[in-house]
Amino acid sequence: MIMAPKLLVCDGCCCGRMEKGNNAVPIEYLKNAWKEHELQEHVGLSISGCLGPCSLNNVTLMMNGKERIWLGELGTTEHYEALVEWAKSISNDKQVSDLPDLLVSHQFKPK
Repeated sequence: MIMAPKLLVCDGCCCGRMEKGNNAVPIEYLKNAWKEHELQEHVGLSISGCLGPCSLNNVTLMMNGKERIWLGELGTTEHYEALVEWAKSISNDKQVSDLPDLLVSHQFKPK
């Protein structure tokens, strides 16, 4: 059985820490969007501690079944809106959607 897609959003030691020069992670916006659009049943949302690649601040891990997509340097409202749109697409279509174009350049492979 393939697991439902899930989004892990880092809110650990560096991500979202404005005092370290990083952009805020809009945790409440994401939680509210998941609730408003009833996404949790089709796409899990977890706010995580440190995911690791701190040099790429504001890291998110998108898990689609067996696929893992790492995203870093998410710094604008548009980035997080694209994550919500990705989740809405999965919820509406009942299948995994491609990575939103806006986020493609933020994809990386962890070392």
